[in-house]
Amino acid sequence: MIRICEIAELTNAEIISGSDEQLQKQILNFSTDTRTLKPEDFYIPLKGEKFDGEKFIDSAIKSGAAGYFTTGDIIIGDICALKVKDTREAYLKLANYRRKQVNPKVVMITGSSGKTTTKELVYSVCSQKYRTIKTDLNHNNEIGFCQTVFSIADDTEILIIEAGMRGTGEIELISKYAEPDISVISNVGTAHIGRLGSVENIAKAKCEITKYQNTDGVLIAHNDDLIRNTTDFKGEKIYYSINDTEIIKQEIGCSEFIYKNNIYRLNIEGDYNIENSLAAIETGLRLNISPELISKGLSEYKPIEKRWQTVNIGGYKIINDSYNANPESMRATLKTVFKLYKDIVVILGDMGELGENEVFYHTQIGQEIELNAKNNPDLKVITVGELSKNISDEVKTCFSKHFDTNRSAARYILDNIKIGTTIFLKASRTMKLEEILACIKGETE
Repeated sequence: MIRICEIAELTNAEIISGSDEQLQKQILNFSTDTRTLKPEDFYIPLKGEKFDGEKFIDSAIKSGAAGYFTTGDIIIGDICALKVKDTREAYLKLANYRRKQVNPKVVMITGSSGKTTTKELVYSVCSQKYRTIKTDLNHNNEIGFCQTVFSIADDTEILIIEAGMRGTGEIELISKYAEPDISVISNVGTAHIGRLGSVENIAKAKCEITKYQNTDGVLIAHNDDLIRNTTDFKGEKIYYSINDTEIIKQEIGCSEFIYKNNIYRLNIEGDYNIENSLAAIETGLRLNISPELISKGLSEYKPIEKRWQTVNIGGYKIINDSYNANPESMRATLKTVFKLYKDIVVILGDMGELGENEVFYHTQIGQEIELNAKNNPDLKVITVGELSKNISDEVKTCFSKHFDTNRSAARYILDNIKIGTTIFLKASRTMKLEEILACIKGETE
């Protein structure tokens, strides 16, 4: 709970409306959406390229808001109005206040790919011993950070923050207000290279995560020379790699490996999932979680929606990894597919935000598939979209076919692929490959 007068003080706001009695009112919840705002909430009108929350202040008042931020001088209604320069910054300052008030250990995670899976693995490990809260779904920007912080209870011990980015400065901004104790960089790749121009610039953006890290904290990162040479963090650094493990077993739905003399098991396949789990292991060890509890946490991890999620639809076994894609994640997942599956249909869509070399990256994936197809003649490759045609054009040894739309690809599956076949899907989220699954489901029920 926090009084409105304290909100004004924390955010350096000018009080332009509100009686002394109103300013003493206790606030239990902050709302950025008038559609879900409850009576006595404090309204924070955020601004973006295509929206302006200040246009809905009157709606917030009608819904019973106890007060609101504004960047202007016009007073609406007879409740508390606090004038700030930037409502987003004010929201972040309040989130930082709540972070310090509860004072959990903060684990902040970023990476070009695998960060959400890593977050879920870290959560599964940490929750074995501590009261743990994590970023929900893909709410991995500064607003998602604030929402996550305000969801924590007073007894929260571990706060896990996922930090995405589309440009420089975004991860640094979250780091400033999260003040992480443990920072994790799952990897650096070509995701968003179209915006940032080079992998080196991407590495700089990812390494912003330690900008405001507690000095006695630790950076846990993929063992990559680019990360090693880019980070300027002066504290403890731990680097991990699949090369640090001894793989005992990898089969469909199971991975077993030895890391630092302990055996761990995942109910999911893939070297990259093993590598993501190493970040969770190192985080757990740093937080004094025993290897036995870490092992239990990893074994209980289950993939979330569209991230190597296995489902049965219309008689087909679907491996849905269509949440997002870049060249590195595409290679990693296809490596697992080729290693463990023989008679499989691979459906690939466009990879986005790759800049002027986007055709090259797609062609390169096609060439790598062609090399593997020589040992997998039953493989079938289907591509959907515009850029992905450059993938299927390179595949000559096994069956390949291109479609312009998800619906036409789904129609082909229903008409030509036998029930019981395993189908793998991967693309950038803008391709909406889940539409293929919806079409298959609709046509078969």
